[in-house]
Amino acid sequence: MFLYETVKQTIMKTRTSLFIVLVSLLSIYVCSAQQPYVAKLDSLIELIRNNDKGMGSISVFKDGKEIYGNAYGFANVEKSLKANKETRYRIGSISKVYTASIIMKLSEQGKLSTNDLLSRYYPQIKNADKITIEQLLRHRSGIFNFTNLPDYLQWNTSVFSKQKMLEKLAALGSDFEPGSKYQYSNSNYILLSLIAEDAGGKSYNELLNDFILKPCGLTHTRIFGAINPEKNEASSYRYLPVATPQNSHWALESETDPSVPLGAGFLSSTPSDMNRFIWGLQEGKIVKAETLKLMIAMQDGYGLGLSPYRFGLEQGYGHGGSIDGFQSTLFIIPGLDLSVAITSNGTVYPLNNIAIDIMRIVTGDPTYTFPAFGNLLEVSEGDLQKLSGNYSSPELPIKLRIFVDKGVLHGQGAGQPAFPLECFDTNKFRFEMAGIIMHFNPESNTMILKQGGKDFTFTKE
Repeated sequence: MFLYETVKQTIMKTRTSLFIVLVSLLSIYVCSAQQPYVAKLDSLIELIRNNDKGMGSISVFKDGKEIYGNAYGFANVEKSLKANKETRYRIGSISKVYTASIIMKLSEQGKLSTNDLLSRYYPQIKNADKITIEQLLRHRSGIFNFTNLPDYLQWNTSVFSKQKMLEKLAALGSDFEPGSKYQYSNSNYILLSLIAEDAGGKSYNELLNDFILKPCGLTHTRIFGAINPEKNEASSYRYLPVATPQNSHWALESETDPSVPLGAGFLSSTPSDMNRFIWGLQEGKIVKAETLKLMIAMQDGYGLGLSPYRFGLEQGYGHGGSIDGFQSTLFIIPGLDLSVAITSNGTVYPLNNIAIDIMRIVTGDPTYTFPAFGNLLEVSEGDLQKLSGNYSSPELPIKLRIFVDKGVLHGQGAGQPAFPLECFDTNKFRFEMAGIIMHFNPESNTMILKQGGKDFTFTKE
């Protein structure tokens, strides 16, 4: 989750981690010859499509081969272009896994060491003489996350030269002493992509091609440019619920320029290609087995460009991504010989939920039931205005602005993008993509925000 990651970081004021726990009963994998999961997966995708709960594509691999793939919704709403399995999506922070793999390959070749100091390459960055490449990989550098800058959305669509980006990073400063703790920062992987070019003596694109695309046989993965719907490239959208749910619609998102995220989030791909990549990583086509072992060794919930995933008792690894209106997830569970890749260019039903659904269906969980999508309630603009205002909580160091725009209630954290809220019960609203529920009490001027199993009480100022 590249851009929306920062929204959830601020609201929850917890460490940003792409770790997701796929909670389910572990059951015996059903023989693929019977393929009982195909009809159920088709039904799941149809349910999401028919209820307008998202647009995107999924791929499931077993033993390194695709056993299921499907696409749903539109690649481009304005042109009514439907998505298909070859539609390319921006994958946001999943790009970090590719960048980390390139760095570790260069380490194997002796062209750099993970113990090298940042000062060897970019001494102008604060604490560069204390920050190692490994700390950049593990998000333990202390370098401020540039996507958290208040004005980020004012310049993320602009073209940045290498020098201009380095100047911006040098001005960020440090949040903590290098190595003292984990704190997710996209700034780390911008620097790693530049270091890879310096150490490798080639462009990132050439390194990507040499180390990953060719060995894994990837044909739909590349550094993205301006989105071209005619070339089967998905545009991204945000879902805007309105007072009358039947009139809800998808709003086109802006396009981050690739020169801004660089190796932290500038790749596009298909779910099938993403699965081929993670299997290539698992099978030693990219780095050696002992190198992968280092990459999946977690410290404070993060490895060298990888996050831990779990399904039942089985451990795995992968990453999530988000940029503009795109979201994505990629993980492999080696003990089950299963991997799942999901890309979305418009999300309502969370990808984590879809991932859980897919795994429970494919492993034949007999207790699985399809998600129930209830009807939304119509609320007059006058009643919505009664909820508007600025809310604060002693439990979280952030103020939330609640306001009405075009008949839709919105929430917005300071310096963050606004997000739409849909009413599913009296005075109860949700932003399903981030798993946020807000329960308003107009009489007491309070609001309870629920996210991640925690409740936070806000008071209207």
